[in-house]
Amino acid sequence: MVIIAVARVAGSLPVLRWAFFGAILAILVDFSDLFMMNLIQLGGVTNYQTFDKWIDQVYMLTFLWVAVRQWDGPGRTIAIWLFAFRAIGFVAFEFTESRWVLFLFPNVFEFWFVAIAAQRHWWPDYEFTAKRIFFWLIVCTALKLMQEYILHIWQVLDNYTAVGVVEAWWEFLTGLF
Repeated sequence: MVIIAVARVAGSLPVLRWAFFGAILAILVDFSDLFMMNLIQLGGVTNYQTFDKWIDQVYMLTFLWVAVRQWDGPGRTIAIWLFAFRAIGFVAFEFTESRWVLFLFPNVFEFWFVAIAAQRHWWPDYEFTAKRIFFWLIVCTALKLMQEYILHIWQVLDNYTAVGVVEAWWEFLTGLF
């Protein structure tokens, strides 16, 4: 668990320098713990969902730090509110340990941060009108709800190991040729 925690914390830090690319890296490192759990045999991870949600707080706090310190306007304000919403969900999950809570309080903050970081990186003159804010919130929410449903309600990844998924994809791809 210590190795995974160190990797997750280290993977969160680049966002402090490069908001968009750091966020993508932090999200990829978040998923990497699935591989690390399968490949590192030093005692395993107890209560993975709780451990994962606690470690998620590290990258989420780095995202929040960037949003508060470097952003202004509606991108910043909405990021703060979405962080608070997910924080409520995190606390509720800790009390209930029900994965439905993670679906009911989706981490839209994560997708919103990536969207705003991309906008600031590539389209700094893009103006956030009320209509555009509504549109992007709907897109981020729909995508995140789909991800939360797949991960926490449908629990697709619970039935597979990360190595097994890679092997299955490799067999599928090599079978095409």
